[in-house]
Amino acid sequence: MFVKFPPILLVSIFVFAACSGKIEAPEIGPEKDKVQREIDATGKLGDGDGLLNELIRGRSGDGGVGTGIGVNAYLWQASLDTLSFMPLANADSFGGIIITDWYTPDPSTQTRYKVNVYIVGRELRSDTLRVVSFKQKYAGNNWLDVGDNKVVNNQLENAILTRARQMRINANAVVE
Repeated sequence: MFVKFPPILLVSIFVFAACSGKIEAPEIGPEKDKVQREIDATGKLGDGDGLLNELIRGRSGDGGVGTGIGVNAYLWQASLDTLSFMPLANADSFGGIIITDWYTPDPSTQTRYKVNVYIVGRELRSDTLRVVSFKQKYAGNNWLDVGDNKVVNNQLENAILTRARQMRINANAVVE
């Protein structure tokens, strides 16, 4: 005699059985690991003669062919340079995301700032860069969002683009 189980129960049993295996973290390739260690140690990617130039040219440090970074290296480094005065919360060179932690330039003003940078392509173009900034003021016992940041976002984008163009010009002058 067979016991009839609802189909949803059978599916649930198979799903749970399939999920019972050991879950392992994905391995980080040597290029990504090297990039992340550099960012963790210095808050920046390269010094102009080392890792950044290797990634721009698409070579790894061991002479083999590397994958480079997933976004435009000039925009990436220019973003890190431009935001170097702010503490980094997260930087992912393959995803093209830089997130700063809150920064308070003058504690007496009780104002703080945070910036997210998104680099969405490998070309050095303005449409591959997006900056979103946040400003908060301390009122009472809470931090409150303040106003529209479009002007600040545009200023930061322009500063990053200008720095990236300078870096590309300097790199081309060295190569020629």
